[in-house]
Amino acid sequence: MNEMLSRAVTGAAAVARGVRDDQLDLPTPCDDFDVRELLGHLAWTAAMFEALARREQPPPQDADHAPFAERAAAVLAAWSAPGVIEGTSPTLGMPMAMVLQMVLGDMAIHGWDLARATGQDYAVDAETGEAVAAFVTATAPQGRRMGVFGEEVPVARDASPFERALGLSGRDPAWKP
Repeated sequence: MNEMLSRAVTGAAAVARGVRDDQLDLPTPCDDFDVRELLGHLAWTAAMFEALARREQPPPQDADHAPFAERAAAVLAAWSAPGVIEGTSPTLGMPMAMVLQMVLGDMAIHGWDLARATGQDYAVDAETGEAVAAFVTATAPQGRRMGVFGEEVPVARDASPFERALGLSGRDPAWKP
């Protein structure tokens, strides 16, 4: 799982570094965010997921955070610590292994959102796509109730596992700005 997380986080960070100032107001496939807001969300989620790995209280959402691309290494270091996926998150009350799946899904899907919005290349390898699809499939109904996922978007019968995950999360894999 750590290799998949590394690929997802470093891929999303590379896309974040590639965003130009003139792209900040562009829409994204994630209806709640334009590019600027998505970068801010990624920065906050990186800080939150780093804190959760350390079993600390996450920072408030409106706090100032270092840019996501700068936080990527800290997130990876925190989730690479020995024993990090053992036990239950004291903050979320769920198994740490499930929290790690949340991190993977969030990084892979939002990395895709950002790449699509800004016209950058972004690929999710088959192993990561399968893992994200399994997590989103298991959590989509609850995610919709919580407002984390949108309504399911139908995808092609031959869609990849990651494209199925995108559809289940409320994104159209064919989305273009």
